[in-house]
Amino acid sequence: MRYKSINPRFFTRNRRNFAAQLGEDSFAVFFSNDQSPRNGDQYHTFRQSSDFFYLTGIEQEKSILLIAPHCPNKNLKEALFLLESNETLETWEGHKLTKAEASAMSGIENVFWLEDFDVHLREVMAYYDNVYLNSNEYTKFFSDVETREIRIGKQIKEMFPWHKYHRAAPLLIKQRLIKSKEEIEVMQKACEVTNKGFKRVLRTVKPGMFEYEVEAEITYEFIRNGANGHGYAPIVASGKNACFLHYVENDKKCRKGDLLLLDIGAEYANYSADLSRTVPISGKFSKWQKQLYSAVLNVMKEIKKLYIPGSTINDINDAANLLMEAEMIKLGLFTAADVENQNPDKPLYKKYFMHGVAHFLGLDVHDVGLKTVPFEPGMVLTCEPGIYISEEGTGIRIENDILITEKDPIDLMADFPTDVEEIEALMNE
Repeated sequence: MRYKSINPRFFTRNRRNFAAQLGEDSFAVFFSNDQSPRNGDQYHTFRQSSDFFYLTGIEQEKSILLIAPHCPNKNLKEALFLLESNETLETWEGHKLTKAEASAMSGIENVFWLEDFDVHLREVMAYYDNVYLNSNEYTKFFSDVETREIRIGKQIKEMFPWHKYHRAAPLLIKQRLIKSKEEIEVMQKACEVTNKGFKRVLRTVKPGMFEYEVEAEITYEFIRNGANGHGYAPIVASGKNACFLHYVENDKKCRKGDLLLLDIGAEYANYSADLSRTVPISGKFSKWQKQLYSAVLNVMKEIKKLYIPGSTINDINDAANLLMEAEMIKLGLFTAADVENQNPDKPLYKKYFMHGVAHFLGLDVHDVGLKTVPFEPGMVLTCEPGIYISEEGTGIRIENDILITEKDPIDLMADFPTDVEEIEALMNE
């Protein structure tokens, strides 16, 4: 394990809180992620299901969790099922968890081998009418590939057609929205590692480098500091590439006079940071670039004040749109009179600012939670205004991660290089 281990009490508490939401005639079953085929005889690097990790701390494939808090068989109130290793498997793939190791990591006393799952599932099914199955319910994600949760969930429904099936996701989403002390500490570490990657870019980027060389510097810093790597595909976009919001090719040359937009986040202990910065490739902003950058920064500083209990992502986005519109008028991109006469279905600011400024952050970079959910202490969200002038080949985005508290919000990236003068000074040391 690359990261400092998380106290198993964290996972035990998560399971206990989830179990408390189940009725007396209900139980739940969760499945680890699949190993995703790459090509030939290779798999993509395994990354555990966020929900499964949240409940167990187990990062091994082919694992199953059973939560049946009212089960008459005390050994099945909370049970973990693992792949049993053997000499051949360990020779080729390395060490697999023992029962004792898995128990110590997860806080689950009853650990069984995977081959025992079917018989224990049948026993639990005999006690209960209601079964909770899980799936990824992120509203904007539509995968052509069935997850292990969906695939085995279908098999269970076929084997036990007379039971009533329910969604576990809404119960977990409610829990995961509020970050615990342990989670915030891990996310702060992810932010810290991300800052090191960003500062390395400030020291190394120069005209003539390719975007992938910049990405390599970031990746080096992430890995050497114990991160799993990137929490999402990094955006390293120079010049006009910054106007493509999800540009990830990172294969163009960084040219003198252009800006470089970075949208990066280290994943540490499966929790992701999310940082955006825009820097001058030559080490100094032009007068116009500085004006554009300052406009975005002004909006960020104002909008952060609204990250308070009771606000919603929709509230944040609406306020940001008005603030960005006002800045664009000051920049001369259009006039106040133009705004009065604009098509309300196609506001002028949308040409230069076409995305929202906030999303939840945690085990996933776009973490669980809807835009209508009122903020509560413990939630962590991004704040990321931007401006994009495609005809000039200029895109600017600034993004920090914000913790909601009972009082003022806490910017987890408050001490990161942000101001024009600070960025230029670090780039020209």
